[in-house]
Amino acid sequence: MVVLAAVTLLTGFGWGLAIIAAGFWLRVLFGPRISPLARLSVKVLTPWLGRTRLVPGPPKRFAQGIGAAVSTAAALLLAAGVAPAAWVLLAVLIAAASLEAFAGFCLGCSIFGFLQRRGLIPEDVCEACNNITLPRA
Repeated sequence: MVVLAAVTLLTGFGWGLAIIAAGFWLRVLFGPRISPLARLSVKVLTPWLGRTRLVPGPPKRFAQGIGAAVSTAAALLLAAGVAPAAWVLLAVLIAAASLEAFAGFCLGCSIFGFLQRRGLIPEDVCEACNNITLPRA
């Protein structure tokens, strides 16, 4: 995701935004089993890096939903001729994806945990999720 988004941003390739948005929507709707980007990440890159930190499904799906909303908004802004705003949103996605890829910190998962601790997401949605924090070194 980080590489595809960075290449899209650097080249201005608008179809890259559509591919990114489609990948997020596939993950939101079907989990990682259908999305080519998710399968690459789960089956190839993560095992190759040797760092596997399983996170419960609900916060990951929530994070993917944020990614779907932001990437879709960026694609729509680009289609509407508001390229600078689209590229800013893509840069935000790159930052969030980089946090997860390189630091193991899922921003969307943390937002999910915050909302759950504040009572905006019921605890029974995910019992293990209300204490999602930074991984320990």
